[in-house]
Amino acid sequence: MSEYEKMLQGKIYNPCDPKTNKIAHEQHKLVMDYNKLCDTDPKRKELIDKIFPLHKGVIYIQGNLYVDYGIHTKIGNNFYANNGLTILDVCPVEIGDNCFFGPNVSLYTPLHPLRYQERNQYYDENIKRYTDMEYGSPIKIGDNCWLGGNVVVLPGVTIGSGCVIGAGSVVTHDIPDNYLAYGNPCKAIRLITEEDSIYKNKNLW
Repeated sequence: MSEYEKMLQGKIYNPCDPKTNKIAHEQHKLVMDYNKLCDTDPKRKELIDKIFPLHKGVIYIQGNLYVDYGIHTKIGNNFYANNGLTILDVCPVEIGDNCFFGPNVSLYTPLHPLRYQERNQYYDENIKRYTDMEYGSPIKIGDNCWLGGNVVVLPGVTIGSGCVIGAGSVVTHDIPDNYLAYGNPCKAIRLITEEDSIYKNKNLW
């Protein structure tokens, strides 16, 4: 099994593997090009298709985007992300349809050993350079979700469909469908119901 295959399967891998690095660097170049473009530039769509080849339908990402790979992230139709989106997709990331992200949302799949004896760099004779050990766990976000500004989603988390995650939350555990959740660590507070309809708030009209 290659280091790249180990990475995608959530096994310990060498993040300095030359073949894996080559793919990442090619994607980083595309992201740099994307971030230089005005949001009205038609070339942005061409670059998004290369950065996120698994996306479907209409997606809009404001800019100042960063990804580890992009090619490991599936994005559904009608996706919007404000500025500062970060997706570290050493393991697969899946985002459903009709999702809305505020500014500076971060999705992190990488993990490192807790013990410094295993986390610190070591010299790899095979590639003649210092490296370290890394692994990861996938992230899944369902349909119709809104993640507020500065939300961080940690490795291995699943957020159910129809959820709202409050600004500044750090999501460390799964959130069930149709919940309002917030906090650090993020907690499922209550179900979102018809009583939350904006049409019931006369002050808004």
